[in-house]
Amino acid sequence: MTTHQVVSQTEWLAARKALLAKEKAFTKLRDEMSAEQRALPWVEVDKSYVFESNAGRRSLADLFAGRSQLIVQHFMFHPDWTSGCKSCSFWSDNFDNIVVHLNQRDVSFVAVSRAPLATLNAFKKRMGWHFEWVSSLGNDFNRDFGVTFTKEEANEGGAYNFGTRKFKGEEAPGLSVFFKDGDGAIYRTYSCYARGLDNLNGAYHLLDIVPKGRDEEALSYPMAWVRLHDEYGR
Repeated sequence: MTTHQVVSQTEWLAARKALLAKEKAFTKLRDEMSAEQRALPWVEVDKSYVFESNAGRRSLADLFAGRSQLIVQHFMFHPDWTSGCKSCSFWSDNFDNIVVHLNQRDVSFVAVSRAPLATLNAFKKRMGWHFEWVSSLGNDFNRDFGVTFTKEEANEGGAYNFGTRKFKGEEAPGLSVFFKDGDGAIYRTYSCYARGLDNLNGAYHLLDIVPKGRDEEALSYPMAWVRLHDEYGR
């Protein structure tokens, strides 16, 4: 038997409309925050990066694929690993089928990891994903954008999320946005890490509105329940 408050339809509707007012205010604040995110000052990317892709060696400019905006998922995949991070995979399951829609709004999407290209391709095939995934093995891209740490830094807790917290591990998750102007100059316009990535996970948003929510409070850590999508039920 439920212990949650149960009321009449009339009482439920009154409570729901009261919450709707708060939801509208939250939506307005979210729109304001999004505008502030877009209004951040930019920094020019003046360093050259070469990535390994299925189309050969490609520069950061090449990853735009003829568009002016680029979203990069910093996917945790150490060169020694044979499988990608399960949490990053959870996010990627949300991204895979929306890339075609992003393309219609002048946005390209690519995942970047340090694992060798062949390893990325094998895992991508296993997961059934279609987005572009390139290897940054051999360049400083991951380190420059705050998602790769040396073993020594990892042991001490690398300076993660713009130095606001320590991260115990050599690989960390994140997302960065870039813009390329008509002259070919590339700018970093936005990056987010840690809980900043929550807004990009549609599955979490759906869980947030069901009665049990994310239901993670009793777990050893919040995402302990997450598996690669082909491992549930094993």
